[in-house]
Amino acid sequence: MDVDLNAQLDVSKQSALVRYYRELIHSYTDQTGLVGLPNNPFLTRRRKKLTRAIDEELKAIISSKHAEVIAKTGGQEPPINGNSQVPKNSRPRSVLALSLQAESSTSPLSPLALQTTADTLKTFLFAGHDTTSILLQWAFYELSRTPRALASLRAELDAVFGVSATSADIANALASPGGDDAIKKLAYTSAVIKETLRLYPPAGSARRVPDGAGFMVNVPSGDGSGGTKSVCLDGFVLYNCHFIVQRDPAVFGPDADEWVPERWLGDVDTSRVDEIPEKSSSTNGGASSTTKKVPPSAWRPFERGPRNCIGQELANLEARVILAVAARRYDFIKVGAGEVLKDKEGNPVLDDVKGRYEVVSPMFNTRQVTSKPFDGMTMVVKFHEQQA
Repeated sequence: MDVDLNAQLDVSKQSALVRYYRELIHSYTDQTGLVGLPNNPFLTRRRKKLTRAIDEELKAIISSKHAEVIAKTGGQEPPINGNSQVPKNSRPRSVLALSLQAESSTSPLSPLALQTTADTLKTFLFAGHDTTSILLQWAFYELSRTPRALASLRAELDAVFGVSATSADIANALASPGGDDAIKKLAYTSAVIKETLRLYPPAGSARRVPDGAGFMVNVPSGDGSGGTKSVCLDGFVLYNCHFIVQRDPAVFGPDADEWVPERWLGDVDTSRVDEIPEKSSSTNGGASSTTKKVPPSAWRPFERGPRNCIGQELANLEARVILAVAARRYDFIKVGAGEVLKDKEGNPVLDDVKGRYEVVSPMFNTRQVTSKPFDGMTMVVKFHEQQA
């Protein structure tokens, strides 16, 4: 939105939008007392009130930004087909600015346009920020306990951006006109993201089958014969459990529950997977040049088809940029649950078979609207000391 909401400051200094949103989320995660009762009418009214307050705050921001657009353009019609005289790198690039492009010649915004823009912003602000942060928490955790993966990631960043490149240098390189080319070279970084989303999908998806649809599925018959039977699911709500789908040993092998980024090398695309064939034709003598190890439908953290996540490109870009900027600069050390086990000399204990450090106790997710690390992924973060 190109608006500072002070989300990381003290609560007293945060935007009302941030406070309302956190209170709304808390109403879903707090299961104590009457709040935890199903169909609590008081809780329902509270959530509706908070939702209206969030809408009002967003609409105030939208109206303010729209007024700025009117002041800058003088109410002129927006350029047709993007034929603007303004250089591309100086045009507004926020989601809000793009949403207002078609409305810049009208003042004030119609109620429908105002509500539609607010709904669009809520999708990007609230549906996306949480899932990306969960992805990054698990990525840094798995990297911290898998030394070979961390070394491979840092080696790739050195090769793409230069050994002496600072975090600022990397950020500037990614923001430059050639940034897209640099991102495409981050194959191992993309593999880290893809494997993290496979093991720790932040959210699931549910759909209700309409009555009378005649939606049939085949399930095991359960009589020991190994056969199947057809079941009609009309009227049922179907939950697509990504945690089960993406850990299927029939697809991912005996290490389906292990974090192995290398399984994706040669197949690191994290977008529009439903449009990518499992095999591509050869251009080098007849053998398949790229044979996908995993069917596209087996990796679906953003879901697939017409209802896939609208923000998946943004999420993937955010994750790549943050990993590229932070992975070489900082060391992440888990404390508490998931902490690395050490021997009597204080050295981390390495599982030679899996190539990762053993831990004192396992880490796991819990439901907090989305699926999040139960302890908030508590870590000590230190500056990484470059080896001479």
